[in-house]
Amino acid sequence: MPKRKAAIAVGGVAALGAAALLLPNANASQDRNDQNTAAGAAGTAKTLKASDASDLAARLQKVLGDAAAGSYYDSGKKQLVVNVVSGDNNIVQQAEKAGAVVRQVENSVSELKAAAGTLKTKATIPGTAWAVDPRTNKVVVSADSSVTGAKWNRLQSTVQSLGSGMATLKKSAGTFKTFVSGGDAIFSQVQGGNVRCSLGFNVKASDGSPAFLTAGHCGVAAKDWSDSQNGQPIATVDQAKFPGNDFSLVKYNDATTQAPSEVNAGNGQTVPITQAQDATVGETVFRMGSTTGLHNGQVTGLDATVNFQSETDPNGVDTVTGLIQTNVCAEPGDSGGSLFTQDGGAVGLTSGGSGDCTSGGETFFQPVTAALQATGATLGDGGNGAGGQAGAGDQAGTADPSASAGDQAGAGDQAGGDQIGGSADPSASAGDQSGAGTGDQSGAGTGDQSGAGTGDGSSSLTDSH
Repeated sequence: MPKRKAAIAVGGVAALGAAALLLPNANASQDRNDQNTAAGAAGTAKTLKASDASDLAARLQKVLGDAAAGSYYDSGKKQLVVNVVSGDNNIVQQAEKAGAVVRQVENSVSELKAAAGTLKTKATIPGTAWAVDPRTNKVVVSADSSVTGAKWNRLQSTVQSLGSGMATLKKSAGTFKTFVSGGDAIFSQVQGGNVRCSLGFNVKASDGSPAFLTAGHCGVAAKDWSDSQNGQPIATVDQAKFPGNDFSLVKYNDATTQAPSEVNAGNGQTVPITQAQDATVGETVFRMGSTTGLHNGQVTGLDATVNFQSETDPNGVDTVTGLIQTNVCAEPGDSGGSLFTQDGGAVGLTSGGSGDCTSGGETFFQPVTAALQATGATLGDGGNGAGGQAGAGDQAGTADPSASAGDQAGAGDQAGGDQIGGSADPSASAGDQSGAGTGDQSGAGTGDQSGAGTGDGSSSLTDSH
C-alpha cells in the first residue's frame, strides 16, 4: 500500500499563529494565570524545557515522598515549581539543589485526592468535572450550563463542605460533550448514519502490526473504519475503552500499511513524534484539527474526572477519569485527535470538553502513555519493511496539499488532520451517530474531505504518527 498522506484545512490566522510557535526559538504562549511567586531560593532555579521539567518533577516526587504536593511548569520563567507540605529544610534544600523552585502549601496530595473522592461519591452529576490545580493547591470543580436547580445546589453544597481552602467551583461555557463531527476524518457506516472520528497517533500493536490510537468512544461507536465517507473499511477496532477511559486501538487491515510517526504542521514544518510523554501543568501543548485548525494552549490540570451526559441513557452518566485538562479550544469534529508538544512528544487524544474556538473553552484529553500501557502498543512507525521508513523524506515533507479524502484519512495521515478531525459520540448511540452524520460530516465539508486543497497543505498538520 502506498504511503498515505493527509492534509487538513486550517483556521486562518489562529492556525498560522499556532504554527509559528512550532518554529525553533519561537516564543510559546504563556499562561497568564501562573503563580510566579514561590518561596525558596527562586534565583537558583534552573531554566528548563517543559519536557525536562516533567522529568525533574517525576524524580523529585520520589525523593520528596509524602511531602510532595504537586508541581507545575512556570512557562514565563521556564522553571519547575514544586509544592511541599513540609517545612523540613532538608526537603526544601534537596528540591532547590535539583533546580526547582519550592513553594510551601497547605494541602497534601492525599488530602486533595480525598476531596476528589468526596466529589465522586456525592456529586457525580452529568455536566461536571474536577481536577487538581497545583498552582492554586486546590481541586477546581467545573459545572457546565446544564447543571441547574437541584443539581447545582447539590454540587455547590458538596464543594462548600470541602472548605474554601480545598476546592473552588466555577461555571463553564456550553456543555461538556464529546466532539461529534466535522473535519477530515475516518468514517464508519452504522445504522442511523455515518460516524466520523479522528485518527490520533500511528503505533505498532503488540504483535507488530500497524495500527493507530483514537478516542475510545469512537471504537465503541463502530468497529470498521474507512478513510472516506463512503469507502471500504481500511482498519478494524482491536480494543476500545469507554467510559472509564477513552482510547481505542485500531489495526490497519493491510499489514503492509506504512504509518509514519510524525506531524506535518504545514508551511513545510514537520514535527517527528519521537516519544510519548506525560503532561505537566503549565506547559504549552498543540492540537491540530480540520474543524478548527492548529491551536495551542496550556495544560491546566491532571487526573481530571469528567461526567458526560450519557447519550444512551437519559438518566445515566458516562464518567471518564485520569484525563488531562487544558485551555486549548476544540469543536465538534476534533475528538480522537492528537495533543502534542513542540519537540515531538505525544501527549494525549482528544476526548471532549465545552466551549468553542471563537469564545474559548476547555478540552480534556486521554493520556497517550496510559493508552499505550493498556493496549501494549508502542509509538513509532507502523508497517513492515523499509518502504515505510524509507519514506522518511516523504514524511519530513509537507502534507500533500492535493491529498484526497482517502489519502487524508489514510494510515498515518489520518493521524494528522484526522486525529483532530471529527469524533464519534462517546456513547455512540445510533441517534448520536446519525447526528454526527450528515450535518457534521458535511460540515467538514468538501474542503476537508475532498482533499484539503492547497491552502490546507500549506498550513496543515498531518498526524501520521
